[in-house]
This record gives sequence, structure tokens and C-alpha cells, in this order.
Amino acid sequence: MDLTTVHQGVHKLRKKRRPGRGIGSGMGKTATRGYKGQMSRSGAKTPISLHEGGQIPLVRRIPKRGFNNNTWRRFYAVVNVGDVDRLFDAGAHIDEAALRAKKLVKGVADGVRILGTGEVTKKFSFRVHHVSASAKQKIEAKGGTIELVPPPKKPVQNKMKPRPPKNPA
Repeated sequence: MDLTTVHQGVHKLRKKRRPGRGIGSGMGKTATRGYKGQMSRSGAKTPISLHEGGQIPLVRRIPKRGFNNNTWRRFYAVVNVGDVDRLFDAGAHIDEAALRAKKLVKGVADGVRILGTGEVTKKFSFRVHHVSASAKQKIEAKGGTIELVPPPKKPVQNKMKPRPPKNPA
């Protein structure tokens, strides 16, 4: 091997493709779009990776079965009583805003759930959405109180006015 052949076949600076700049560019006339069809027209919105021509697309061929309850699912932020005991003073009133201020609850949540991991050494007053049985036992053993926030009302299923009851007269 000699130094005259070291860089042979290596092209570091590849010329940029410039479609639609005349026939001399090698990508003129149709500008690499082909002759006919949706993707040759301007304003075509289908991503090329999902484009299947005249065939029924994959997302329409796959059967849709089952039930998905994401519409009603609730996500609760989880907080352990040991963490609350470590960060709050005795007699503190603890709700979602107080937990967010101490960075125990972050992000979007539909409510707060207190779990019983850890020990409770102080008296606290909780106002949260859920409390586990072990957490409730530990909190009430130290004289603390728990107030549960009521869940949101269920939507009315039948929007028609109910019929008045028949009076047997």
C-alpha cells in the first residue's frame, strides 16, 4: 500500500440532492416523485412509511376487539406515611397542595393515595382521596385524623327526563 491509494474511493463531501432543478441535475422533470398518484401531487399528506398504494392500510385490516377503560381510569399519586413523617412537622394539615409543596407529589394526578410503608411518630391531619388500611391504622394510632375527599360525581347515563310515577287512584 502506498500513500497515493489511501483515499481512493472515499468521498467525504457528497453533493447535496437538489431535485427539480432541471434535467442536468439527474432529478429533473418529475423531481423524484414519479409520474402519477397521490404522492406525486403537491399537498400529499400520507407519510411514505405508512403509504400502501391501493391496498387497505394495515390499521384498517387489523380487527378491533375488546374494551378499553382509559376514558374512566384515574391516576393517583402515591405517598408513603414514612415520607410524610420525615418531611412534615407534628400537627400539620396535609393535603395535595402541601404534598406538592414538599415535592412528594409531582406531575398530573387525579388525587392522592396514602400507603402504609414507613413509621408514623407524629400526629397529622390528612385530607386525601384514598388511604390504605395499614396507613389508616398507623395514623389513627398516633391520634391523627383522616378526611377523604369525595370522588367526582358519576355522569348521568340516561339524559331523558324520568317518567313521573303512576299514582293508583
